[in-house]
Amino acid sequence: MKRLVGMVMAIALAIGCLGGLGMAQPAIAAGFNSAPSLLLAEARNSADDKLATEFGKKIDLNNTNVRAFTQYPGMYPNIAKMIIKYAPFDSVDDVLKMPGLTDRQKDILQKNLDKLTVSAPEATFVEGADRYNNGIYR
Repeated sequence: MKRLVGMVMAIALAIGCLGGLGMAQPAIAAGFNSAPSLLLAEARNSADDKLATEFGKKIDLNNTNVRAFTQYPGMYPNIAKMIIKYAPFDSVDDVLKMPGLTDRQKDILQKNLDKLTVSAPEATFVEGADRYNNGIYR
């Protein structure tokens, strides 16, 4: 009996898999492509808008992930951790006023001030622990 049930199940599975081969399947998102392009142009989010500004070209002290600081020698990991700990900053120069900075760290920051910017903290970038670990590994 078990053998018969197993054979019936195998045959039913095989027929089920072959059943749709000869028929055209409707596209699931067929109605989406007919939407006017004007609606698609408005489908931007705040992260895209911020990345299109200076934020996308410089390190934003109030929003950037800790890993972005690896591109500048001496800033990662210690200075980067301090920046994230003491953010938000009102201006780029405020980063030099962080407590506990050594003279060497101040020199490193001074050399890189032109590569830094400040904007209002955006929830998209600072929510949760994303500034410490955004899950992107190289």
